[in-house]
Amino acid sequence: MHINKKNINKYSKKHSRKLNKKGYLRISNFLEIEFADKIFDCLTTTLEWDLACLIGSVPQTFKGVKNIDKLENEIQQKLISQTKQPFQFVYNTYMMVTGYIEKRNPGLYLNYVLEWLNSKETKDYFKILTQNDSLVKINAQATRYLPGHYLTQHNDENIDEGRIYAYVIGLSKNWNPDWGGLLHILDTKGEIKKTMIPEYNSLSIFKVPQNHFVSMVTPFAQEQRLAITGWLLSK
Repeated sequence: MHINKKNINKYSKKHSRKLNKKGYLRISNFLEIEFADKIFDCLTTTLEWDLACLIGSVPQTFKGVKNIDKLENEIQQKLISQTKQPFQFVYNTYMMVTGYIEKRNPGLYLNYVLEWLNSKETKDYFKILTQNDSLVKINAQATRYLPGHYLTQHNDENIDEGRIYAYVIGLSKNWNPDWGGLLHILDTKGEIKKTMIPEYNSLSIFKVPQNHFVSMVTPFAQEQRLAITGWLLSK
């Protein structure tokens, strides 16, 4: 199963009630620690990262970038010049579904993680947690935020994909909140109602649509902000 048994047996009903009351939830020690560690090892030693960004209104992904630092500097300058653009982002990514379909890295451990996310057991767990039986599949990407990376305010709504909940499996070790990279969830007035600090082996989940953003990672961050993130989908 790979989900920490206490989250299934002892606290599942409590978690479900809290999520449906508030619209968001953080679960610590979410996975079996051996499973979390294997994902972490893949993200930090095996994975070849891509670069995702939004310049203007066109999302772009640069695959397997060799001179990634130089490219990021160029992109950051373009983003700074577009301060009126309401939605922007720049971070490292690996699109797990696309990579799986394209057989980009057949032996990559993330392929197994994607299969696990879409197993009957895992989907049944999320159906119980969210009290929503419309879930049919779970998509995923690995993300890495380094200094200068951020994700500005948006609500994740996508009717065509049928996004019902967003989730983040946190894999950041020893994160200091001074480093930024914080997930902020907003209320209807634009006020921050919940801040979630990157935490190793945690699940952060919230209902869609709901405005949120990830604050910029500071230049003096000493760790990588790592996660598996995506949506529970009804289509």
